[in-house]
Amino acid sequence: QVQLVESGGGLVRPGGSLRLSCTASGGTFSMHVMGWFRQAPGKERELVASISRSGDRTFYAYSMKGRFTISRDNAKNMADLQMNSLKPEDTAVYYCASSPTNPFYSGTYSEPYEYDYWGQGTQVTVSS
Repeated sequence: QVQLVESGGGLVRPGGSLRLSCTASGGTFSMHVMGWFRQAPGKERELVASISRSGDRTFYAYSMKGRFTISRDNAKNMADLQMNSLKPEDTAVYYCASSPTNPFYSGTYSEPYEYDYWGQGTQVTVSS
């Protein structure tokens, strides 16, 4: 059973930065596509960014592109999300998710249903 634990959330002023980390255990991390999602009150869960097993391919939601950077360290079983130029509308619970894939798949996934494992979430609040 894969377990994912997020950390790094908190309160930040508009224009500030936060770095979220996701630590995985219980599986072969390098075989998992990793993703970060977020969910604001009253809204559906949406993709923030995803990264391929090797880390050579990434995908960002349009509104996050250029501000957020997803990365992974397969040796440490970690996937990070660097968030810069934060806006109040970035306020949400951020979730780490993983999806085990076969060795022949080198892409990413964009939809929540494509992910099998989820962390408990970490709150990010952007407010002055």
